[in-house]
Amino acid sequence: MVSSRRVPLRVLPLAVVRTNDQAGAVAKGDHDVLLMYPAAGGGNRMMQTLMPEGRWSLMFLRHRTGSYYNWHENIQANYLRRAGDDVVDKGLGVDDIVVDKPEELLWRMRALFALKNVTGKKVLAIGGPWMNVEGGPNNGVAFAKERWGVEPVTVPYPELGERIKRARANDTLVKRAESWAAAYLKQKGTTLETSRDFLVHSFFLTEVFRDLMDEHRTDAIAINQCMGTIMQHADTTACIPIQVLSDEGYTVVCQGDFVATPGNLLLRYVSGKPVFLNDPSFVHEGVMVLAHCTAPRKMDGQNVEPARILTHYESDYGAAPKVEMRIGQVTTSVIPDFAMRKWMGITADIIGNPFYPICRSQIDVQVKGDWRRVMPEVQGWHWQTVYGDYLKEMGYAMRKKGIEWNSVV
Repeated sequence: MVSSRRVPLRVLPLAVVRTNDQAGAVAKGDHDVLLMYPAAGGGNRMMQTLMPEGRWSLMFLRHRTGSYYNWHENIQANYLRRAGDDVVDKGLGVDDIVVDKPEELLWRMRALFALKNVTGKKVLAIGGPWMNVEGGPNNGVAFAKERWGVEPVTVPYPELGERIKRARANDTLVKRAESWAAAYLKQKGTTLETSRDFLVHSFFLTEVFRDLMDEHRTDAIAINQCMGTIMQHADTTACIPIQVLSDEGYTVVCQGDFVATPGNLLLRYVSGKPVFLNDPSFVHEGVMVLAHCTAPRKMDGQNVEPARILTHYESDYGAAPKVEMRIGQVTTSVIPDFAMRKWMGITADIIGNPFYPICRSQIDVQVKGDWRRVMPEVQGWHWQTVYGDYLKEMGYAMRKKGIEWNSVV
């Protein structure tokens, strides 16, 4: 077993294949990805048997790093194109082939790991899933299920309200919530600028969300009506629970947005870091604002960023973090379209933590590459943003899913 903080990896024993029957036995094995080192011979038939359509395969070839592989010369014309002009093989693509650099295998494996974990994911939908713009032509829930197998499990607000009441009647949990709030405020760079009661109530809600996810055996939750209905039950907003749970490793999507959910999940698994779901501003001179009333504080996956704890902007109620993100940090933003046919990806540098009269956590970013393409070509609504550059991984994953990838570079 080989593992990392981002992607646990189990490597099965090496199998030497010399016949088509041996290839068939390997192809039927219990593995997610076949990593092939085609040293010599074997012919197209055996390769096709090893890498059937519908299974993930990677190929490592050598050019300048050791023994020269026969297939470095023959893979593209003889195998991928079968001596024709078009790529015809369905089990291996140009993007699946790596030459000389093992590290180029790793980011592909991260992308495949993400695909495996997103596909068929069960996501709790507090208050039911939200589709997209109300009355719009697209159904985000149906598309999430159809394209990704992402399955919403609705938890109605009356049920959530009863759970919150029971939590707040539990004397042990009351003490723990007070203790959690105190510990939260002791984190470096934390200032409280709203009622402390709102923060304590946030930890009751956090624990209720944890229990619900444990019961349903998932680590993903989407919270609908988080700018209204939830306040009536929780006596606070969902902003702090979303932040805390995101930092703990859960995937949490506000506004119950099932258009955003697959992208949020995928970027989380690709990066191994919490994802900042946000509303984008208009881009001018390559500069734009990304903002929402909640954001992770462990944006790098480990260290807590400074934060002011304010009210939620639209309601002036509850507790919401204004996270001060790292100036100069490279970020990746992924933007799913409503129909989940064409996603955009951009990288940008954080250049400021302003305090405009909009959602509390906000960053000014400088878009890298041809920023003039963003406004004319962007689709969808909510953006998903993480620290680091993951455009390669996301593009590779999108092509595997048959979704057009529009990368701004």
